[in-house]
Amino acid sequence: MINEFHAESMVFPMRCRLQSSLLSSGACLALAGAAVVSAAEAHAVPVTPTGTTLSPAGHRLDAVALGPVVFEAGPITVTCKTSESRAGTGAAGYNTIPAAPANTNPQGEVAVRIKAPLFEDCTTDVPGLRAAVETNENSGPWQVSLQYGKPSTARLSIPAGGFVLKTSGLLACTATAAPDSAATAHGLWEQDNGSALTMKRAQVPVKVEGSFFCPTSITTANISARYAVNDTTDPGDVITVDPA
Repeated sequence: MINEFHAESMVFPMRCRLQSSLLSSGACLALAGAAVVSAAEAHAVPVTPTGTTLSPAGHRLDAVALGPVVFEAGPITVTCKTSESRAGTGAAGYNTIPAAPANTNPQGEVAVRIKAPLFEDCTTDVPGLRAAVETNENSGPWQVSLQYGKPSTARLSIPAGGFVLKTSGLLACTATAAPDSAATAHGLWEQDNGSALTMKRAQVPVKVEGSFFCPTSITTANISARYAVNDTTDPGDVITVDPA
């Protein structure tokens, strides 16, 4: 079984649009192993939407990144080496597939509330620019909604202000995803070789604030990530998205 949730090759090129000399001299370098993903791939939808059954009913799950998770907000690209959402003990209601019959929706997707994911060991490819990511559930839940189809899809719901990326050092900038209301990042669900959720440059609204050279005109950020979704109730079982 796969053991992680990783980004489309987990890395993609940084697009430098900041024209200041502060970042232009060698700071705007493409990430190695970049992967170019078309908008159609990034926002694929089921050919024939139908009902969904998420199994095994009542089981708990973890989502763990297979490789780095990459965030791109204008000229700033941040790569976090590890990421995970684990309910842990005593976190009732988190990362749990609904009990039957609520794990089946004849009309569409099935949702699972998840613990706000952690993003750690985050770096930028700009010398002298450090980064850190904070997540919270102050304004509402993080949630994954899964829809059976060809292909099956996944929607990651981020509560308002639930994701905050901060840079320090060369530039002191703050990028807040879903700044005004909850937002959704779209991805794909795979279960051919274990279960995984992939986002390929999924777009989310963002507000950037900070010092003079921060890209405050940017209103959209991209997220690229791939997570393995593992059954922690029965590690020998596999989380599946099937027709209702």
